[in-house]
Amino acid sequence: MQVITWILGLGASVMMPIIFTIIGTCVGLGFAKSLKSGLTVGVAFVGLSIVTTLLTDNLGPVINKIVELYGLHLNVLDIGWPAASQVAYSSQVGALVIPFGLALNVVMLLTKTTKTIAMDLFNYWHYAFIGALVYLVTNSFGWSLFIVAVNFIIINCIGDIESKRVLAYYGHDKVNGIAFPVPVCAPYAPIAHVLNWLMEKCPGINKIDWDAKKLQEKLGFIGEPLFLGTVIGAVLGILAQYDVTAILKLAVNIGAVMLLIPRISGLFGEGLLPITEAVKKLLAKKFKGKVDFLIGLSPSIVVGDPTIMVCSVLVVPFILFLSVVLPGNQFLPIASLAGAMYIFPLVVPITKGNVFRTFIIGMVALVIGDYSATALASVFTKAAVASGVTLPDGTNAVASFDYAGNPLAWILYNLGALKWIGAAVCVVICVALMWYNRKKIVAETAMREQALADAAVA
Repeated sequence: MQVITWILGLGASVMMPIIFTIIGTCVGLGFAKSLKSGLTVGVAFVGLSIVTTLLTDNLGPVINKIVELYGLHLNVLDIGWPAASQVAYSSQVGALVIPFGLALNVVMLLTKTTKTIAMDLFNYWHYAFIGALVYLVTNSFGWSLFIVAVNFIIINCIGDIESKRVLAYYGHDKVNGIAFPVPVCAPYAPIAHVLNWLMEKCPGINKIDWDAKKLQEKLGFIGEPLFLGTVIGAVLGILAQYDVTAILKLAVNIGAVMLLIPRISGLFGEGLLPITEAVKKLLAKKFKGKVDFLIGLSPSIVVGDPTIMVCSVLVVPFILFLSVVLPGNQFLPIASLAGAMYIFPLVVPITKGNVFRTFIIGMVALVIGDYSATALASVFTKAAVASGVTLPDGTNAVASFDYAGNPLAWILYNLGALKWIGAAVCVVICVALMWYNRKKIVAETAMREQALADAAVA
């Protein structure tokens, strides 16, 4: 347990190279190739961290200035995901969440209720976070661990269900054999399906097709994320009443982020591809090609998609002003907005890269996030104080979009608070998802077995 805690404390840029080097060596890729792949992934995380910091350093001041100029002040302070992860790992379930999650993953694999090996250990803190909140309201380790299990099952089933769309949209060169069973993005897939279906049924709206790649082809440089990011940066600078020099610097920096993140995302694919291929070959040999296993990883490898990048920046000014006028909302997402890109990895395969639909879904997700964070602010604040988070002077309530602003977090917290009634609802949801997922996996396995039998006869 201490070894796991130590590795987690190293951060993703060091933790993931260690994990992938071990995995690569164990599956027969060879130490040298595994180390190279692991280090490439580590470099990608470092690069993504640097660029994300660049985005945060530029968005933070301009957002704060806009808030100050236009009086956009609310009562719940956004303290970002690092505080939420501290709450998670300081809790009673925090120390157990990784071994417990891995054990549950093995059970699901053996029962064919998932085909994804959930390797994104860094993001397991999301499961512990909601468990920590449930513990506060129930004072029961058992109930909190039960909610952790429910959260894990739901997320992994969604990752499985959406994996074919993910592969079809992002392509074999980026995500072959990869799924995204990650709490920060998976819950938005059901919302995207509903909203995408509604927009498809609306006359006029169903004709709007702003495809980022097509826009680039039609408009040339004007349609590229670099140009759009530069324009959005300039607009934000103007809204903040910056001087000309500051506006130009902000515009170039936001444009740089839009250009660099896709380049850095390519390093994830470069590093992960050899390992995922080796794992798939080993599993295919072990199971004689009957099951097409997936590796569950962070969606960081696809956040450079043009539609994701455009929508991630485009939602910023809209949600700032909308948060102030929403009746009953007390949460203003500031620190969390730099991570808005993680809403979209499972959304864009559903909208097929349509910028308009993706933007609408993103806005709905952020509005839901406002209300969810507002509702969980009280228990979040108690958990934060208990875990040692120091609140800024004059602050009485805190929250973060990730994971308190996630709709699934709000649902599971309230179901956990209901205890037996909530447990019954959770069991029904989990059984339904696992049954559906198992039915798909069994059917796919049967088809693969038949194809192998036909090939052997031929």
